[in-house]
Amino acid sequence: MTNIKDPYQDIRPYNDNEVPEALNRLILDDEFIQAIIQYRFPNCSKVVMWVLKPLLKVWLKTKWSNLKTVDDVQQHVANYMESTLKKTSDGITFSGLEHLDPSQSYLFVSNHRDIAMDPAVVNWGLHQRGLNTLRIAIGDNLLKKPCATELMKLNKSFIVKRSAKGPREMMKVLGQLSGYIKHSLETGNSIWIAQKEGRAKDGNDKTDPAILKMFHVEGRKRKLSFSDYVKELNIVPVSISYENDPCDVAKAKELHQIESSGSYEKGEFEDIESIVQGIIGQKGRVHVSFGEVIKQDFENPEALAIEIDRQIHTNYKLFPINFLAAGEENKAASEKAKIELESKLAQLPKAAHPILIGMYANPVLNQN
Repeated sequence: MTNIKDPYQDIRPYNDNEVPEALNRLILDDEFIQAIIQYRFPNCSKVVMWVLKPLLKVWLKTKWSNLKTVDDVQQHVANYMESTLKKTSDGITFSGLEHLDPSQSYLFVSNHRDIAMDPAVVNWGLHQRGLNTLRIAIGDNLLKKPCATELMKLNKSFIVKRSAKGPREMMKVLGQLSGYIKHSLETGNSIWIAQKEGRAKDGNDKTDPAILKMFHVEGRKRKLSFSDYVKELNIVPVSISYENDPCDVAKAKELHQIESSGSYEKGEFEDIESIVQGIIGQKGRVHVSFGEVIKQDFENPEALAIEIDRQIHTNYKLFPINFLAAGEENKAASEKAKIELESKLAQLPKAAHPILIGMYANPVLNQN
């Protein structure tokens, strides 16, 4: 039998038969084991680390021995998600899920506030309703460590090669990505992708038409107009609202530094720190709103971006802290929100206050 090369091999998530080996590689990855120990026991000595490493490896080998397929891993992640959300949120609610057809696959285009939690809470909503979990687009800038790549590919993530350079390489990368998204949808796998590259650190959710243009690369290959191809994709805008953003002060500091000095140098492990903070930090209430499937005619990416933005802005759930930041105190009427906002501002230089206030105010302004 001819061995046909998989055109998506280097970007796709792992298949069932690749799961046990990937888990084994993680157990053998010293950096991964060390990271877990440092996270659980931040002040442990080198001697304690030396003792704990083999014990943790044995424990993981036993704990993961029954994980044989992608679905097994997903169930494992679901259990973790449930306990994490109980500890770090005041409850998560969903709207619009009832309009999704379990027999269809969808391209969920979402606002982006948190690296790991955004696709996780969308997935959690689908899982709760008995729908298949989705494949998640993740930038290769977050995969600098082999263990990060293993973890993401085990959790149904596919790689967006942001580091591609030069027109020819970029076109090849975009073609592969666009083809993979369509291939996933055609094989019954829904997709999560952010509406633009990187998080909306200023709280202003805007779709980048370049992302939508990328979707159509495969459409052009199939000789389909932008309008016709978009209708085939089953695009659903998704709006994720966190009452409290655990990374808000860090985002405000970064934006303030860019404003005052013109640039910001990211630390080597800053993305990882943001991921951890986003997972373990307190989020208050969380709401995920699934919009309507886009079936209208849109002649170009710019027109489609306006419709995605309209749905994301309209469906964004506003909390008292949002109204307070936007100066609509009559709608906020919450002493707790005032205390929280003041506590955040106290961690920032005066000049950065408008940035943090804007972060929470922009969703209100986008609805007005």
